[in-house]
Amino acid sequence: MSVEAPNSDADLLDLIRIAGPLSVTELADAMEVTATAVRQRLTRLMAQSMIQREAIRAGRGRPKHRYSLTDKGLRQTGSNFTDLALTLWREIRSSGDENLSRDVLRRISRALAAGYATQIQGSTPAERLKSLSELLNQRRIPTSVGSTDEHSTLTAHACPYPNLAEEDGSICQMEKMMFSELIGNELELTQCRLNGGGDCRFQTGS
Repeated sequence: MSVEAPNSDADLLDLIRIAGPLSVTELADAMEVTATAVRQRLTRLMAQSMIQREAIRAGRGRPKHRYSLTDKGLRQTGSNFTDLALTLWREIRSSGDENLSRDVLRRISRALAAGYATQIQGSTPAERLKSLSELLNQRRIPTSVGSTDEHSTLTAHACPYPNLAEEDGSICQMEKMMFSELIGNELELTQCRLNGGGDCRFQTGS
């Protein structure tokens, strides 16, 4: 199988998803870099729980290691999730049942929050909002946090669900519910890209 040399962590994850499990030598050959460079990248991705290592023993001597994706790594790869989400949401909306749509949004926001909850650190809403921003940035969703004496604000510089949100602004409300659940404080969506704002801004209550 011919695979283009990866230029980023995302490309490396895709390479392992397509052709893995792979050894350091195989990865170095595919990426056209040194084994040392591969090991550095693998160490970083293993620290993020994206990749796991398995020792393969063949006779005497030191075992060889092969690298595969964890469940978390698998969730980072693939390209059909947007199409799937759009199709599923369109089918839900086509039922014409607004109560069903709202209930689904609540359930989704709680399920997403439960999946992220253990990764959010801090004891105050401001600390947890900063931790949430760091998590989103790791997931390639650019965000920043600002604060005043009364409020903290999470600004999303790009929508994580652009195609879906453009079809139905209630997706933004789902995101607000999820963020509120994660930081333990009711957030207000004070600015939305869909309403002409440059960014989406979520502000803590007083």
